[in-house]
Amino acid sequence: MARYTDAVCRLCRRQGMKLFLKGDRCFTPKCGVERRNYAPGEHSQRRRKVSEYGVQLKEKQKIRNIYGVLERQFRKHFEEAERRPGITGENLLQILEMRLDNVVYRFGWASSRAEARQLVRHGHFDLRGRKTDIPSAQVKMGDVVGIRGSSKENEYFQAVIPTMAKKTIPKWLSLDLDAMRGRILAAPAREEIDANVSEQLVVEFYSR
Repeated sequence: MARYTDAVCRLCRRQGMKLFLKGDRCFTPKCGVERRNYAPGEHSQRRRKVSEYGVQLKEKQKIRNIYGVLERQFRKHFEEAERRPGITGENLLQILEMRLDNVVYRFGWASSRAEARQLVRHGHFDLRGRKTDIPSAQVKMGDVVGIRGSSKENEYFQAVIPTMAKKTIPKWLSLDLDAMRGRILAAPAREEIDANVSEQLVVEFYSR
């Protein structure tokens, strides 16, 4: 399966902002953007005029990087967003937010979406009462996501569970810490999605 294997801090530096791809490290002085607040590459600090297409492409890449989705799958999500009624850009963000790996991250079981994807792939979660190891699986309103019984004693979860009480989860989710499971209360509205992106630029990019 294809995946990005280069240093993820380069992605943040290319965008000129923190995308929070490395979890807790992004809040420390070791963050790549904090240490080198310029784009990677030998000629990165040259001033260049960016075209309208370049602006749209950069925004698309930013959203892809935030959610850790490669181009082919991102395009499928966009096509699904177009088919749904409503505003295409908001539909796209909603689809990305309701991926299983993102929901695991939002519940606080992982410090980054990349870590959440790995946990899902290793089969640590149940969705609707069944083991699910597909990070892109879409959750729905009323679904229950929980740590599998065989994984509850895992050293990783034993370490992360005590820290979860301090974390804030979105209003569209509900978490039962004692049972180690969470419920999807509703699909997230645009104002409940904290991604600092302009989804309309992505719609314009694919409409060219």
